[in-house]
Amino acid sequence: MIAVIGDIHGCYYTLKELYGLVKEKYPDIEVYSVGDFYDRGKHSLKVVDFIAEKNIKFVPGNHDYMFWHFFEKPSSVFSQTWAYNDSGPVLASYEENEAKVWEHIKIISEKPLYYDLDDCFITHAGVSSYYKKIISKFDNKIGAIKEIIEEEYENEHGVMWNRDKLLDIGKLQVVGHTIKDNVTFDKRANALYIDTGAFARRKLSAAIVNNNEFIDEISVKTKSEDLFKF
Repeated sequence: MIAVIGDIHGCYYTLKELYGLVKEKYPDIEVYSVGDFYDRGKHSLKVVDFIAEKNIKFVPGNHDYMFWHFFEKPSSVFSQTWAYNDSGPVLASYEENEAKVWEHIKIISEKPLYYDLDDCFITHAGVSSYYKKIISKFDNKIGAIKEIIEEEYENEHGVMWNRDKLLDIGKLQVVGHTIKDNVTFDKRANALYIDTGAFARRKLSAAIVNNNEFIDEISVKTKSEDLFKF
């Protein structure tokens, strides 16, 4: 049994409360996240520090790669996209913490694009049905999926950007990236969407899954101190 937290987007105080509630209800549970720690909310730097402090395992999201690539791979699609995703506040937060930039890049760059666990298969945006015909040609379908993930992550159908319908890969997919009002199970795709719009003044959610089944949801309404005033 594991807990998986949805897209955080700088909502540090919301994350802190949610993590406490998860651990209060399930003290020994291992906690994962689908990434997207950066942008939108006020406290991206604090979020990454907290993730590292609590040893929360995660797959990076596209916004995390934007941050990383801006400094180390400026010609990449992630870096070039960041200019259109309100990068200013994040950069400002690191002005007096320059060493943290490289510390956090190391944390992000070392994390995998997926976790293939007994309880579920975790990516940021999910395995797209776009790849169905390709994967169907292979006997080892999970192996083919992992290869596609590694090769296609920059693609619009890849696990960083995908907005397509998800593919039923034979086990529960847990994904973020696409905002839902509540943690939402798509039976046809055998997929669980857990981004509930923390930065959009909604809530941050954690899904509890066990042996490929969604068994519980814990959510916290977004804290006002995490949000920029309009």
